[in-house]
Amino acid sequence: MRLKDNNDSGKDAYRKLCQTEESIPLFSRDWWLDIVCGEDNWDALLINSEKGIIAAMPFYTPKGNVVTMPFYTQTMGPWLQKAPSDTKPVSVLSQRQTRLKFFANHFKAYGSFLQHFHYDITDWLPFYWEGFLQTTRYTYVLENIGNPQLLWEQMATNIRRNIQKAEKRYNLTVLRGVSADELLRMQNYSFKRQQLKPKGTKTLRKLIERSKERGQGDVWGAYEPDGKLHAAVFIAWQSSSAYYIAGGSDPALRESGAHSLLLWKAIQDVAAYSQVFDFEGSMLVGVERFFREFGAKQLPYFAISKGKPSLYERAYIKIKRTISNIFQ
Repeated sequence: MRLKDNNDSGKDAYRKLCQTEESIPLFSRDWWLDIVCGEDNWDALLINSEKGIIAAMPFYTPKGNVVTMPFYTQTMGPWLQKAPSDTKPVSVLSQRQTRLKFFANHFKAYGSFLQHFHYDITDWLPFYWEGFLQTTRYTYVLENIGNPQLLWEQMATNIRRNIQKAEKRYNLTVLRGVSADELLRMQNYSFKRQQLKPKGTKTLRKLIERSKERGQGDVWGAYEPDGKLHAAVFIAWQSSSAYYIAGGSDPALRESGAHSLLLWKAIQDVAAYSQVFDFEGSMLVGVERFFREFGAKQLPYFAISKGKPSLYERAYIKIKRTISNIFQ
């Protein structure tokens, strides 16, 4: 087991791995990282065996000594090649911890580290042993989304009521293929209502455009018969899971139930690509309740950290992201 020689870029080898390895999560795919990090701001640490790459850990470094999470990226963390089905449990555990220890040893040298691990990574002990901290976060996931009758039955009454209200009282229609401009307009409404400033809007636009080009994402909108848009959502996917990336609604029309209807229709559409739908969180009380009421299963995932960026580093990263959002 060895680290990939830097003369043969870890990123180049990782890009090749992404072309053949379907189990790498969407947010750790090279094309996604190119957009959310910038092509020059991410790399990948690799572990090789005689048979090729057996583990990888992409990471975002907006400044040399800082590893952190980019916008619109729920998780990153290690990817570990699945062991053969006949491997003894003790061997699986030993191999996993050896590989994770390798990554932990490398990243403990950084002044600041923060990554959210995919919920498939349930063992963070090697990072704990190297002095890293862990905070448990939660996402909500629907499984078997190709069975709409089952999904409907598992929903809270409140969500079903909102869907019916949106269709019958407000006569809303859900359309697919809505523009990035419309999604961003709805998102800006939501940010203003919460007295927040939009972040990473150009990054989001590029994600929408690239996902559509790749056939791995789309935007849905809920419209009145006269064309008035109530709400919009952006969803991206791969075969293992679809993800609710971003959305927003007109605050003057929030009582229409449009958001519930949108997600209900979009989930049925993306069932053609995946049988899993990940709501991407949330830790916010109101949002958590909304996702939970769709009948989704709560899944924990780990935020692993060590150290904090200095005041100078935080200012540098903020300015760099602002400039990138202007000129990207």
